[in-house]
Amino acid sequence: MIEGDELELFARSVRHLTSTRTGADLDAGLADLGWLDALADDRRASVSTLFEAQGLSNATSCALDAVLLHALGVDVADAAVVLPALAQWTPPGELDGMQLTVSGLATAALAARDTAVVVASAGEKHEAVTVPTESLSIRTVYGLDPTLALAEVRGDVETGNSEPVQAWNDSIALGQIAIGHELVGASRQMLELARQHALDRIQFGRPIATFQAVRHRLAKTLVAIEMADAALDGAWLDGSPVGAAMAKSVAGRSARIAMRNCQQVLAGVGFTTEHPFHRYARRVLVLDQLLGSSKALTKHLGTEILRTRQLPPPPPL
Repeated sequence: MIEGDELELFARSVRHLTSTRTGADLDAGLADLGWLDALADDRRASVSTLFEAQGLSNATSCALDAVLLHALGVDVADAAVVLPALAQWTPPGELDGMQLTVSGLATAALAARDTAVVVASAGEKHEAVTVPTESLSIRTVYGLDPTLALAEVRGDVETGNSEPVQAWNDSIALGQIAIGHELVGASRQMLELARQHALDRIQFGRPIATFQAVRHRLAKTLVAIEMADAALDGAWLDGSPVGAAMAKSVAGRSARIAMRNCQQVLAGVGFTTEHPFHRYARRVLVLDQLLGSSKALTKHLGTEILRTRQLPPPPPL
């Protein structure tokens, strides 16, 4: 476990890296820092620290690949993982005998590495298939947030070897928690940008931070962020896929609330490319869709409650 002064030093080092580097440079810095070793030693400290710092700095890395592969327990060195399609959390592959059909997403890691790990549905089981990256069709997704460097992945591949995996749901759960922390980090930074603007912007001879309507929007944003942070704490303690899905859903919804309220406080300046707010607004809209959108997860969780007629157990307090 990483605790006390060691945790504080680790967190400061991660925040420094994410505030000064992004993309491949950030990946190299994390490797030098030993973040992968920290992931093996203390999942919670390593994941929560890095992904919230990424959200605060609007940085990108290939850490999500490492998180998913670590949780899957697939021992593949220097590999990338194919993610589910937007708003989905089901395996991105379909295995029929020796034929693998792939339809999903990937981070920038996939184009930079020779091997891809695809988790595929094979009847009622899940199989991890390792394929050469060159056998897949990779199309860069520019879209709403091109700096996130996502890519669409498709392919029909003849495969010889596959490995049964029992931990797909656990892997997705850890990925959802990681993205939830990134959403919280981005939300906190949006709130900070709006708060600073409210202090600096003068109307009718006084800062707009003194206006009740502005203060209410900022307060509602803080409540939404703290609610998401608490849900993530509960998901870590609970350790179940249901808890992770709930936390990801709450984090996505809270980030959208933060985006709307902070945009209203920033007004016209928030729409300009000169102001950094638009980068965070774009990022949270895409992150909300990764590994299950807030709307899709909420619908799924509600459907499961209706089907089982049972509420999820409360998280340990």
